[in-house]
Amino acid sequence: MSAITYRLGNDLDLDMVIDLYRESTLGERRPIHNKDCMAAMIKNANLVVTAWAESLLVGMARSLSDFAYCTYLSDLAVRRTHQRQGIGRELVRRTRQAGGNARIILLAAPRAVDYYPRIGFAHHPQAWTLDPEAALP
Repeated sequence: MSAITYRLGNDLDLDMVIDLYRESTLGERRPIHNKDCMAAMIKNANLVVTAWAESLLVGMARSLSDFAYCTYLSDLAVRRTHQRQGIGRELVRRTRQAGGNARIILLAAPRAVDYYPRIGFAHHPQAWTLDPEAALP
């Protein structure tokens, strides 16, 4: 395998991002067939760290951050062919570094629940979500 390089920034080819999501299984839970939504997800993320094997996008951490108090790590994707090489851990480390003093917060994908404690995350049972179609009382 070639050496992995890391970059900051969200100026990315949308088809490459969608391919990464598909090949990391994250595509199972993201709207990869809605290119407008995917483009907005990338464009509006203000902290994106990517991992590259030459010209192949092999990993990405997509976050929203205030760079002071909290960084919401909304997507951590690593191609299945490149998993178990420390890429995910390095993406989180670089996200943390770029996020200033901000605490990283995330919701784990079902297949990743056991991964995050192994790289130092603490479980927080008080997380809540509100879907866009959910009615407020």
